Amino acid sequence: MLYLTRKIGESVIINDNIEVTVVDIRGKSIKLGFTFPTDATVLRREIYERIQAENQAAAGDGAALRDPVTLQSGAKSSR
Repeated sequence: MLYLTRKIGESVIINDNIEVTVVDIRGKSIKLGFTFPTDATVLRREIYERIQAENQAAAGDGAALRDPVTLQSGAKSSR
């Protein structure tokens, strides 16, 4: 992990197209401003982790989709 010290109004540039600026500091809270391309995705870590967990759970359910489909009458479909 990289640690940097910045003051209000100072920035860092990431990959030539993402700028992170310190906007405000109040006690232990820091407000950051981000400038980035419109095609970039930015998520809070807890949201990102929830999406990853849901995607993994959905991928795990995919095994059931590969099995023959059971019709409402209880008969299996033919392939």
